[in-house]
Amino acid sequence: MESLTLIIGNKNYSSWSLRPWLAMKQAGLTFSEIRIPLYQPESSEKIRQYSPSGKVPVLIHGSITVWDSLAICEYLAECFSDYSWWPDVQYDLAIARSISAEMHSGFFALREQMPMNCRAKALEKRLTPTLQADIDRITALWSSARQQFSSKGDFLCGPFSIADAMYAPVVFRFITYGVNLNALCQEYMETMLALPALQEWLHAAEAESEQISMVETNMLQ
Repeated sequence: MESLTLIIGNKNYSSWSLRPWLAMKQAGLTFSEIRIPLYQPESSEKIRQYSPSGKVPVLIHGSITVWDSLAICEYLAECFSDYSWWPDVQYDLAIARSISAEMHSGFFALREQMPMNCRAKALEKRLTPTLQADIDRITALWSSARQQFSSKGDFLCGPFSIADAMYAPVVFRFITYGVNLNALCQEYMETMLALPALQEWLHAAEAESEQISMVETNMLQ
């Protein structure tokens, strides 16, 4: 079997890197990782050795290169179909894919105004109308999913799926900025945080020494 290599950015900051990394860990795949700290003088050159887009994450599987978090997850789900990636019921799958795509293509205020920083905790953040709208939509989405699928498992659509990997960085964001959540969303966050793989990522992030100044500055605005 050809080996898998995932190229990622800083674990403390790179939300897009976390998504396929967590999905692969939860699926039980064996893979190597190459971590390239972002926004360093040599970062762009190093990333372009692997990524045609100049961005991370990137998956290398033999002669095949896949970039973009969701594309990586979909590719792996096709290649390693014996593992659990998506719900196996058509209705559940439709919901899981829809909420994954919504995360992938939306929530721009959340991305810009609440950058992921795993090391920081309970920062006060001014909630602009656009940011509050993003938070409200995510909590409504989480609540609806948990109400529908609670009998099937503890994650968004029952068992862990790519949908949960897509929202894992939001879990860290909500902790960092002390976002108040309803009971259903808080329970879901605790379920995610209990995952050994997510704790592994968090511990590695906390051990990193690099700082991205524009992220650190933006967090305090």
